[in-house]
Order: sequence, then C-alpha cells, then structure tokens
Amino acid sequence: MDLNGKVAFVTGGSGDIGKAISEALAASGTDVVVSYVGEAGRADAVVEAVRRAGRQSHAVQLDQRDPKSIDRCVGEISNHFGRIDILVNNAGWNIGIPFGDLDAMTPEIWDRVLETNLRGPFLLSRAFASELQRHKTGRIINIASLAGLAPGGSSIAYAASKAALIHLTRCLAVALAPDVTVNCIAPGLVEGTRMADRVPQAMKERARAQSVLGRTGSADDIAQMVVAYCRADTVTGQTTVVDGGNPLGMR
Repeated sequence: MDLNGKVAFVTGGSGDIGKAISEALAASGTDVVVSYVGEAGRADAVVEAVRRAGRQSHAVQLDQRDPKSIDRCVGEISNHFGRIDILVNNAGWNIGIPFGDLDAMTPEIWDRVLETNLRGPFLLSRAFASELQRHKTGRIINIASLAGLAPGGSSIAYAASKAALIHLTRCLAVALAPDVTVNCIAPGLVEGTRMADRVPQAMKERARAQSVLGRTGSADDIAQMVVAYCRADTVTGQTTVVDGGNPLGMR
C-alpha cells in the first residue's frame, strides 16, 4: 500500500516506542493521530515532530479501558481527519511482580493489565473496523512482547496479556479479511526507552547476553517493521520478534 496521504492512529503515541512509530509513519507520508492518557506535553511534542516532517497530526486523550473514552476518540478522529487507514495498538500497562509472588498479583492488578493490554486493543479494533474496511486497504498492527511467546517479562499478567494479544492478531486477521490486514510485533527489551531505564542493569546485561547479536531491540527497528507491515499487501496474521535475536523468540 502506498502510505502517502493515509491516516494512522498510534495509541500510546506519547511514549518512546509510540514516538518512533509516529515519526516513521510520517516520514513515509502518513498523517498521524497519537493518543495519551495523562502526558499531554509529550503527546504534543510528537505532534510537532510529525508536523515538522510535513504531515498533519493531532493528539487525543484516551483511556482504552473505557468504552466511552474510545467512542469519543473515534468521533474526534473522524471529525478531524474524516478517515482512518491504520490502527497501531501500541499503548499498554505493566507492573513489576515476580512470577512466584502470586499473592501480589491481585485480581485488581490482573484486571487492569488485561483490560489495558488485551481488551483495549480489541475494543479499538472493533470500533474502527468498519472505517478500516471501507477503503479495503486497512491495517492493524498490534505491539505485543517477547513475554507473549516465552514465560518472562514484568509479571504473569503482562505475559498472559501479550500472549493473548498475539492470538487476537490471528483471530482479527481472519475476521477482517480481505479488507484489513492484521499483524503483530513482539519486542524484547528496548533500551533507550523510559521503561528500559527502570529495568535493573543486571537484567539488561542478561538480555544482551541471551541475544545472538549481543544487543537488544530498538524502537527504530520496531517502527520500521510497522511501516513494512503497512506497505505489505499479502501479509496478515503474522508476528515479528524484534529483540536482537533471543533464541526464546525464534519460532
């Protein structure tokens, strides 16, 4: 698909990976809407970066756990741009709880993780489905995690949510064919992001040591994979791992 003049919606666009995705899409000729929960200033900075690249941009506040917030978001994007061609489900939430500490994984935490990381992308895909199908070249790209392929990550709930998001990708690829392709990217540790800055140094060193390239994944590579999925016309239901080559993700 030629991306020039298309409109993309990147959830969690105020974050580091969301910013990289937004800028890569803008460089490919796409207008970009970004969402944020509370960090309006960071979202505005992404909007300005997209506009400096010569594309239109807009920021919307979104709590993807709330169907009413999703409905408002859909209406705002429709009023501002009149169309949507690409949905990037990038926003997520996690919390560090060791797998063995089952008591700390309360029902409330479990629900928040699953509602944000799985229910939210489904509700957004559902809300935008008819518009994405309208032009018969719609694209959905879900951002999952290596933790969805092998036990790991910040918590059991996070790993389970990302595993489910990978399978949701396959299910939506069937549900929305032939007018919308649905694909997934599963990053490992992404150094240089605020989230990675909170990871203990020993864990970073272990991730590098486990990767055959001796380095972890990058936000720029994730962003370029998003662009590649958007351009591809005959790829759907697939998950690409971006992690520097950890054997756990080689499947």
